[in-house]
Amino acid sequence: MIRLALRASAASLIALIFLCLAWELRLAPVQAGGSWLALKCVPLLIPLRGILTGRRYTYQWASMLILAYFTEGIVRAMSDHGLSQVLAGIETALCLIFFVGSVAFAYYSRPSAQAAAEPPAADA
Repeated sequence: MIRLALRASAASLIALIFLCLAWELRLAPVQAGGSWLALKCVPLLIPLRGILTGRRYTYQWASMLILAYFTEGIVRAMSDHGLSQVLAGIETALCLIFFVGSVAFAYYSRPSAQAAAEPPAADA
């Protein structure tokens, strides 16, 4: 379960980074030719190394960071039209996958869960 949560979180974060770049630079930018909104992917790069290496603390705080992107996806899915609306729906789905995966990883990798999973020491 921990591996599944780790892989789902890492894959959705990487996909979200590429989606943000493609969306604002090529697919449906706010201005023709791209916009400065492409820089919104920079905060997603900060937790990337910790997510890929499985650092529990990174999963905890990144799950709060992703909520800003979830909010943007919901707002743009309701207000935009055409391709931008579809991309906003994809952004929202990727955020949900990341959030659920990161919360699951943080839950299953907590010290008390790992101590309960270890077999008791045999007294000799």
